[in-house]
Amino acid sequence: MKETLFVIDDEQLRSQLRLNAISFDTYLKDYPKLNEPKIRIINLCDTGRYLSQGYYCSLLAEARGHEVLPSIKVINALRANTGNIWVDAKDLSIELCDVESNPVQVVCMGEVADERYRKIADRAFQENPAPILQLRFYAEASGLTVSIKSCDLSHLEEELRAFCLSVLEDYSRKHWRKRGVGKKYRWELAMLANPAELVPPSNKGALSQFVKAGEKLGIRVQQLPAQELRFINQYDGLFIRETTAIDHHTYRLACQAEQQGLIVIDDPDSILRCCNKVFLHDAFNYRKVPSLKTQFISDASSETLSKLEECFDFPIVLKMPEGSFSKGVFKVKDSAELKRVAKDLLNESALVLAQEYLFTEYDWRIGVLNGRALYACRYYMARNHWQIYNHGSKRYFSGGFDALPTFEVPRHVLEAALKAAAVVGSGLYGIDIKEVDGKAYVLEVNDNPSIESGVEDKYLGKELYMQIMSEFSRRLELRGR
Repeated sequence: MKETLFVIDDEQLRSQLRLNAISFDTYLKDYPKLNEPKIRIINLCDTGRYLSQGYYCSLLAEARGHEVLPSIKVINALRANTGNIWVDAKDLSIELCDVESNPVQVVCMGEVADERYRKIADRAFQENPAPILQLRFYAEASGLTVSIKSCDLSHLEEELRAFCLSVLEDYSRKHWRKRGVGKKYRWELAMLANPAELVPPSNKGALSQFVKAGEKLGIRVQQLPAQELRFINQYDGLFIRETTAIDHHTYRLACQAEQQGLIVIDDPDSILRCCNKVFLHDAFNYRKVPSLKTQFISDASSETLSKLEECFDFPIVLKMPEGSFSKGVFKVKDSAELKRVAKDLLNESALVLAQEYLFTEYDWRIGVLNGRALYACRYYMARNHWQIYNHGSKRYFSGGFDALPTFEVPRHVLEAALKAAAVVGSGLYGIDIKEVDGKAYVLEVNDNPSIESGVEDKYLGKELYMQIMSEFSRRLELRGR
């Protein structure tokens, strides 16, 4: 277990913190020590000034190979006021008028005294991991602008200071998982999953199989929700098994984990590229990946829609740039419906994709990991529907499936899948493909593909989970401790 040191430049506060609290001078002169245990530094010195003791504390910690909060990068970002965030009113658990009457909150290690600000505090800490942050709220009609600054413990009022000291003490005692208890593991992997998600990428059976496969490879896999991953640097890797999105904690956690040296699947670049169909289809055209005829529209004017009708036959498929599990995808049958749906979608996004409609009885899904085809499925269309998922039907939500070995997949389908995956990166992807008259057409690349017990693993069984966990093991070994 790593030793936690609190470095603080206020002698009186140092005496109040009943833990491993040392002065900056002590840290400067007495560390690193010979054969010292792994150390993490919680830098409570004033970091507001450039080249202050607080600045040098984090700089020296990084040079000495000690984990440190905040990092130099975070210190500089907070000093430059680049950490502001926007919170939509619909995501608030507090009325805007209440915020205006109490426009400042203090966040300590992701904790906040007023629980109504919990989600905002979590996000602020994820994006700006510093021990103490001051949030100042500026209310607008549609939400809040949140200004985030670092905060010095000595400048807080007594009540808030007592709250922060309590959090810091509790943090040191309880929040860090303990290694070496029970069975020994070489690596610790956090698997992000949301038990409340209606259509998760993996069901309970699959999540359990990932845990068992990890154990066989010396990886302790802990299934955790987002709120338990405030201190992501406790882990060696992050495996995201929750549906990803850009303006979402999945992407923020992936960025934070990658910045702190964790092995991450899905990595932030993959999430960025896969979650936006504008990027994918532009890249498909550039890299000559076989795909359906697609155009982008930025307005619903008569001229734009007329050109679209000249280019496509009805029905036309309109897609939001971001979406998963067939959400945000609409089939329009005539000019009136095209105009109505295009206007609705453009109210949400600056660009909308228009795509030719191609009916098939099933879509191929090829699972690719690190440039290698791993599994294959045929997903059949939901009953009386044109997609594999029908979000308007509870009884016939999805169609049937076939799981096949990859060597039974037509060569042109497999080649298209691997070419599309290479556009995105070397992660774990599910490539959706339509096949007509011996030709393959890539629909999209999913950075967070469905892997469910009894579906995608129907052919490979437990070997599918072993293959994925083995890739984590390989990357962890290459990275080293």
